[in-house]
Amino acid sequence: MTLADERRSGISDPRPKFAFILQPEFPLNAFVLATEALRIANQNSGEDLFDWLFVSETGKAVRASNGMWIEVQSDLASLPHCDYLILLEGNLPTQNNSPQLLSALRNAYRHGSMVIAVDTGAFALARAGLTGERKLIIHWEAMPAYLEHFPDAEIENRLYRIDKKLGFCAGGVGMLDLMLELIGRLRGAALAREVANALIHTPRDGAQAQRVEGAPVDAEPSLSRRVIALMERHLDFPLSPHGLADKLGISVRTLERYCAREFGQTPTQLYLLVRLQAARNLLFYEEGAIKDIAVACGFSYPAVFTRAFKAQFGQSPRAFRQSFRDIQGRLVRPEIARLSAANKRN
Repeated sequence: MTLADERRSGISDPRPKFAFILQPEFPLNAFVLATEALRIANQNSGEDLFDWLFVSETGKAVRASNGMWIEVQSDLASLPHCDYLILLEGNLPTQNNSPQLLSALRNAYRHGSMVIAVDTGAFALARAGLTGERKLIIHWEAMPAYLEHFPDAEIENRLYRIDKKLGFCAGGVGMLDLMLELIGRLRGAALAREVANALIHTPRDGAQAQRVEGAPVDAEPSLSRRVIALMERHLDFPLSPHGLADKLGISVRTLERYCAREFGQTPTQLYLLVRLQAARNLLFYEEGAIKDIAVACGFSYPAVFTRAFKAQFGQSPRAFRQSFRDIQGRLVRPEIARLSAANKRN
């Protein structure tokens, strides 16, 4: 029954309904933790407190990031009304954001559902025009890619955020923290604690950073973190060692000594590693031209970028991207791969 059908019939279900939209290459860990939290809440309470279903664009099974296939109960066209629409995106954040998906997100939001983007799901919410000027959360590895598409976005380094009828979650175990927050809101903190205990987890506040690197959450960022964060903020036009030192409020000599002691690198060498890692993430998540990725990561010439990338990772940027795209293509459409292989043999 679609949303319009439910409204016409007057049927009302007191149980909060969750719909999980599974996109190709979605993060299985976040999916399992979210659904297990709901299952355990029902089991421990002895009641059907929550209802949920799985959705894909076509209604067919979807491949997760680890290669497992998950069956679904609905396609987007038949998506019923739900209180919480949770979009699970992962390794392909831009390749599958179809008009049908964006329309489903807008429709759910317009009719009162809380729409929650998990991992790289913020790409789709932004394309659907739902994010506005909100601060948002995205998995830390995908931040450079997101800023390439939405350079004015304000991204926070935290586990999750609930902002009125929109939610954002970095994914991973942070998904469990978000679900515990929702269970607590809907059915009480005591039940949320029961679920956390069953999963042997200590709940974390949404404001906790995704990467704390051994430091207390409320501690002043270490110089190491400040150096890397500064370099990551200036990928396209790399700062000189003098520029880095000036923004950090230290001398160039102090910066050089610190980088040598902590990283075994000069500031320039460390900066190159940061830029190459950012380029690697862009190649993984994006389909943009190699030359555009080179420019985004501060390389004026694609040939220079290719040499540096190959020296660091053992293969060219093009070969790196093609290697895992081939694997993804075979797994996402195995029937096509099988027919192609048969044709080659013949």
